[in-house]
Amino acid sequence: MRRILILGGTAWLGRAIAAAAVASGAEVVCLARGEAGAVIPGSRLVRADRRSPDAYDSLDGEWDDVVELSWDPEFVASGLDALADRAEHWTLVSSVSVYARSDIPFADEDAELVEPADLSQYADAKVHAERLTAARLGDRALLARAGLIVGPGDPTDRFGYWPARFARGGRVLTPDPHGRYVQGIDVDDLAAWIERAGRAGVTGPINAVGEEYPLAAVLAAAADAAGTPGDTVALDDATLTARGVQHWMGERSLPLWLPAEARGFSRRSDAAFVASGGLRRPLAETMRRTLADERARGVDRPRRAGLTLGEEAEVLAPTSR
Repeated sequence: MRRILILGGTAWLGRAIAAAAVASGAEVVCLARGEAGAVIPGSRLVRADRRSPDAYDSLDGEWDDVVELSWDPEFVASGLDALADRAEHWTLVSSVSVYARSDIPFADEDAELVEPADLSQYADAKVHAERLTAARLGDRALLARAGLIVGPGDPTDRFGYWPARFARGGRVLTPDPHGRYVQGIDVDDLAAWIERAGRAGVTGPINAVGEEYPLAAVLAAAADAAGTPGDTVALDDATLTARGVQHWMGERSLPLWLPAEARGFSRRSDAAFVASGGLRRPLAETMRRTLADERARGVDRPRRAGLTLGEEAEVLAPTSR
């Protein structure tokens, strides 16, 4: 029986990877503090704080694949020190944020990377993690550079903002979608690929990204899933910025809206991902799954990304005069 160790495994993507590994018939162990939630049935939790010097002491034997989810430099280094020599294959979940430039569409894995200068910054820490992993594991390491992860359970509230917003009805404020794209990968599709890639011994850096869709198509899919006509008001970048709307995520934002100079961020080459067996479900299916999750969690709940209805009305008010 294959033995899979997930460093994490109790939060969103980690749980999805654990579920895929359990479904494949593997023995699955999750090393985590256990504060993010319960492990998937069929997997085993080894409770540990990775800042402790004895964090890995309860892990015995060899591993067919170790999956590292953290970008914390201390965690990445300690995990490699404790486990690299006992792993046949190692998967580091990295990010397309490692690339130095986001203005070039269809850039592949050979594109220039950020030079790590401040390891408290996500992109810098991910590049540092990649270099540590590659140096220690060599041709046994997969550097899975994940793009925008979407679907049920998303803790960032980015992608889910749109089907939830259309489900609430009324006029919906959007950015001008012309020339803009979204490249979201369903969390369960990403997890399934990570499990299969580990089993197949896939290595090297790979952009684990979704299909490229025009933003207009994503908004239309959100409206279709919600069963609303999609009564939208699109404002240009200058107007949105002048009215205090932020890009991409966080408070008072329009999720998935990127500055013009970053449009290549959602148009990464997916050739290596597809060649390595990456599969992606239709956008409409992911949107339906996401909306079902949004409704279960409450479409009116406080969110980590997007505009409240009051903020949206405030931004739209000058347009209505």
